[in-house]
Parts: sequence; C-alpha cells; structure tokens
Amino acid sequence: MVKKNIVSFDLDGTLADTTFTSLVWEVGIPKLYADKYGLELAKATSLVTSEYEKIGDSSLKWYDIAYWFDFFDLPGDWEGLLEEHRDKTRPFPEVKEVIEAVGQHFDLIITSNAAREFVEIELEEMGIADYFTRIFSVTSDFGMVKKTRHCYEQICSTMKIRPANTIHVGDHFEFDYLVPKSLGIQAYFLDRDGKRPKERSSVRNLMQFADLISPAI
Repeated sequence: MVKKNIVSFDLDGTLADTTFTSLVWEVGIPKLYADKYGLELAKATSLVTSEYEKIGDSSLKWYDIAYWFDFFDLPGDWEGLLEEHRDKTRPFPEVKEVIEAVGQHFDLIITSNAAREFVEIELEEMGIADYFTRIFSVTSDFGMVKKTRHCYEQICSTMKIRPANTIHVGDHFEFDYLVPKSLGIQAYFLDRDGKRPKERSSVRNLMQFADLISPAI
C-alpha cells in the first residue's frame, strides 16, 4: 500500500506523561541549585520557580535548559541531568501498540513544543524513535513557543504534503486541535481526563484515535 497521509503526534501529554520533564525542571534543577548555594530544597525550588515565572512560557528562554544552567551557574552539565532522569519517561499504556499499527499505513512524525533534546530522549526511552520519519520541535526548529498556523504550514511544506492529507493528534485544545483544524488538517483532540465538552473529533485515548482514522487506512 502506498502511504498517502502523514500522522503527526504531539509528545508530552499525548505519547508520554510529564514525569520526565517535571523531574528535570521541578526537581533536578532546584536540587542542583540547593546543593550549590547551601539551601533547603524547598527554598531553592521556590527561588528557581520564581525565576521561571519571570521569564514566562512566551519566551524561548523558558524552554532552553542550557540557558537555565548558565543563568543559575549550575555545576555539571544539562546533558547529564537529562540522562539522570531519562528512565523516568512514562509512555501511556496504549502507545506502542498504536504506533506500530498506525505506522503500517502512514508516515509518522512528531510535532512537539518541547525542545529537541527532550523529545529525542523520550522517544528513545519509549523504544519508538525508529517509527518516526521526522521530528519537529516548535522551539528548536522554528524558534517559536506555540504551535501556530505558520508552524503547521512549515511542517506540511517540509513534508511536501497538503494539510488535508495530514492528521494530527494532541492534548492541547487550542494548539493541537483548533489551530491545525483551521488550516484544514484533520485534527483530533486527546482529552484523557474528559474535562472538556465532547467535540466530534475528541478522543479519550490513542486507541480511539486509531479507530477513528482507520477508514483512511
């Protein structure tokens, strides 16, 4: 069968939970800060978090772990910190089965807001890196902090595919669902907790998503 469509997956909150990234940002960096400056961990966490908030998630610096290592003048290197916590990557239960099944009929890509260094470790640790033909990091590749229409346009252009032949699924209602949908991408909203009013293209897990796109296979 000729693969005509591309399926794009968000990463954190879609394929993996946030355990790995949370440990790096909320535990790993504060602990290094506490050790260097002789502070209680709670105090160090409060100080580090306040600096994160000053920058805010609308700035590329917020996502740049190298920037924070320099800013806090932390010992060691950020690569070591990521390696230390990489085994805490937690895929959702259905991920491997879904990736293997969908990958038989579609080219698969990652479209993530996370920095590339995080994405690559998570995919490797989950054992699914080889299923993806391309990885797109909005922050690393496009210098942007949100998945805008421009990002999706760039991805479609790079992959040489029309939006109508692109399928995307993710857990952010605006940037994984509304934005790509406005471009003509077949978007699906992953609402694992069922907290939003049900949308026609919403799913509770990736098995449901795979079932919905199966007519296209």
